[in-house]
Amino acid sequence: MNIAIVGTGYVGLVSGTCFAEMGNQVTCVDIDQEKVNRLRDGELPIYEPDLDHYFARNRKEERLRFTTELEEAVPDAEVIFMALPTPPGEDGSADLSHVMEAVGDVADLLAAEDDGEYRVIVNKSTVPVGTTDEVRALVEDRGLTPGEDFDVVSNPEFLREGAAVDDFMKPDRVVIGTSSDRAAERLKRLYEPFVRQGNPILVVDERSSEMIKYTANSLLATRISFMNEIANVCERVGANVDKVRLGISKDHRIGQHFLYAGIGFGGSCFPKDVQALHRKGQEHDYDFKILDSVLEVNDQQRELLAHRLDDYFDGNLAGKKIAMWGLSFKPNTDDTREAPSHIVIQMLREKGAEVAAFDPEAIETTRRAFGDTIDYGDNMYEILDDADALVICTEWHEFRRPDLARVRDRLARPLIFDGRNLYEPARMAEMGFDYYSIGRPHHEPEDDTEAIREAIVENGQS
Repeated sequence: MNIAIVGTGYVGLVSGTCFAEMGNQVTCVDIDQEKVNRLRDGELPIYEPDLDHYFARNRKEERLRFTTELEEAVPDAEVIFMALPTPPGEDGSADLSHVMEAVGDVADLLAAEDDGEYRVIVNKSTVPVGTTDEVRALVEDRGLTPGEDFDVVSNPEFLREGAAVDDFMKPDRVVIGTSSDRAAERLKRLYEPFVRQGNPILVVDERSSEMIKYTANSLLATRISFMNEIANVCERVGANVDKVRLGISKDHRIGQHFLYAGIGFGGSCFPKDVQALHRKGQEHDYDFKILDSVLEVNDQQRELLAHRLDDYFDGNLAGKKIAMWGLSFKPNTDDTREAPSHIVIQMLREKGAEVAAFDPEAIETTRRAFGDTIDYGDNMYEILDDADALVICTEWHEFRRPDLARVRDRLARPLIFDGRNLYEPARMAEMGFDYYSIGRPHHEPEDDTEAIREAIVENGQS
């Protein structure tokens, strides 16, 4: 099938590459000439596990092309995916200007072609309820007839950054929002190779499809904020959030996913989508109180480590060196949008602290935000030298089993604030670390320096 993807952001690039992997001819369009040139040269602008392999193979086999011209992609396309950004506006609502402008250009081109071919225009972007109707009306205004020349479909993506390729190639479900049997059949043919193991293709009405995406992300965000509130109470009453999580996760009605306490959610989806759904409720005279709380709790949680550091040093962070492990909002991505780490960095800098940071993939994206106002390390250990504390913001695999002997010896003081609960508090105390985590009891470190050093050497890889 010939496919056009308008937009080469995270969703567009992953979608286009994976469609090409299934044998489709895919042309991706973007207005950024420099970005298109990089893609043509084989350079990926994002990090996503396994994307590079599929990208290289499909470029080589000429199933995946990139252009800045809609004319090179749209006329031959049977399906046109709109994969454009919908950033939050000042009031929290989704900004549809990029989507609607691109749809208008596509519609103008199709109207000028007037070739009698039927095409499906797909909203792949996360858009508010009712957007499919708006897109249909815009295209119809160009003189094209719904059901004959075109149909508009809602087809939300459910891609987890860090696992997006796997999610696309083996989806839990595919949601197709349309009232057109013709459009539904074309999309089902396109997606059938991805669901051979029996996962469903769900055909629903357009507005329900749009609502499904917002509901899914908002519900997951709610679980995160709820568990962070539980963690904060656990600290006050002397409970351990890890044991609480284990106890409730065995209830089949609850399950085990999205129950880990930490320093809040970030990224391009959860914050934006929760705000957009909240705003949509307001537009229809409904006060979505739960989502108010979800956002408020998350804002507080992302500041938590900075406040705790400030309290530990009695409000005197000026001149203190703080080492930071993890900059991306989650592992296996270089995405730092709404990342808790960036909130912490900003607050520490405002207090006069020096920050030295390391991340396996997100140093360059962080440099775009902070420039050289913080230091960046080539490895996770060198930034620890003479640091007054280590802060852990992202649970990358390499941070889970560090050489604690090296950590202890390089730090100016054995102080760790762990925002992802990677280590056992009692074990860290036995090894001489003053270790603070989220929702778990704090254990005082041992005082015997020689015993501490012996324990660290003996358990250096634990």
